[in-house]
Amino acid sequence: MGSPVIGTGLALGVVAGTGRPGPSRIAAPTPAGPLDVGGIAATEKTAFAETLGHPTLDALLAAGRPMWADVVGWLGERLADPDRIAPFLLPDNGIVPVLPFTVADYVDFYACEQHAINGAQILRPGSATTAPNWRHLPVGYHGRAGTVVVSGTPVTRPWGQRAAGDYGPTRALDVEAELGFVCGGPARSPVPVDDALDHVFGVVLLNDWSARDVQSFESRPLGPMLGKSFATAVSAWVTPLDVLEAAWVDPPPRDPEPLPHLRGKADRGLDVTMEIRLGGELVSSPPAADLYWTPAQLVTHLTSNGASLRPGDLLGSGTVSGARREQWGSFLELSWGGEDPVALAGGETRTYLEDGDEVVISATFPGPGGTRLALPEVRNRVVPAR
Repeated sequence: MGSPVIGTGLALGVVAGTGRPGPSRIAAPTPAGPLDVGGIAATEKTAFAETLGHPTLDALLAAGRPMWADVVGWLGERLADPDRIAPFLLPDNGIVPVLPFTVADYVDFYACEQHAINGAQILRPGSATTAPNWRHLPVGYHGRAGTVVVSGTPVTRPWGQRAAGDYGPTRALDVEAELGFVCGGPARSPVPVDDALDHVFGVVLLNDWSARDVQSFESRPLGPMLGKSFATAVSAWVTPLDVLEAAWVDPPPRDPEPLPHLRGKADRGLDVTMEIRLGGELVSSPPAADLYWTPAQLVTHLTSNGASLRPGDLLGSGTVSGARREQWGSFLELSWGGEDPVALAGGETRTYLEDGDEVVISATFPGPGGTRLALPEVRNRVVPAR
């Protein structure tokens, strides 16, 4: 048996609604309900009370790693004392999590080798490997910051051009289980690989919703656009990178060796085990420890040409997939491009998602003392095309 999951790790987000003390407030999830983090910081007159009193995480993201470490240490002590935080718990009734930060830019990478191999074989039958450049640098594309949505937001089936002369709602709506890295600190470029993690505040689970038929028709020669830009969902709560200290692992072997600017001590992966559930049924368990390109390398590559990193930048890892079918992180792979439907309980099958389907992506990671902690989930339901 694996290590017990003892609960959600320390995380920060924003809630809104009718609860004290106002319409939008920085909070932390607890078993007893959301904790008013700004309220307790103000009462204790902490040095970071003003920053935590903002209606989003934007000011905290801009503050940089020294304050992040102080906040995580302080909040960890408070969460360990239920009596101390009890007066600052917000009522569940009428409180809803909202997108916790302003997304400055969104870049989605393609960092998983198994997903790259699977995609090549599905989309280019007979191809046994990745694109020629894939093992030389972290491949990615620039997404739409304005369509990043919080967990719980319904996802409307998008329209698009599926083939020549064929326009209508996608018939191949898919998910992609990813890690998202929320960046912050002073704007800087380029960022050396061993400084890169100082610019990553934390991690969210990310579902890069995809319309595969639209994506396939539009993607050559410049890559995806409308097949990806309609919705990207993230967890409501951001888990600070410091909380994942026990989750760091060595990256997989690389051949060829990355260029010197992508090598360093910070070139490490995260041992995060993800789960995809459709209608409550487990369909896949992708292992993020297998990612070929690491968070530090994504940050360094993104800024290597002089493009600045800004607080609120969101970097997606790309689909996480393991070596076995039950570890693949998209229905493109699980159904092998629609040729091998996924069998569900009760005799149902899926190639891609149907209206009314609810997808939940969850994850756990190593915690202190041999335990495992949970990352907050990302959950969305498909609603019909308008």
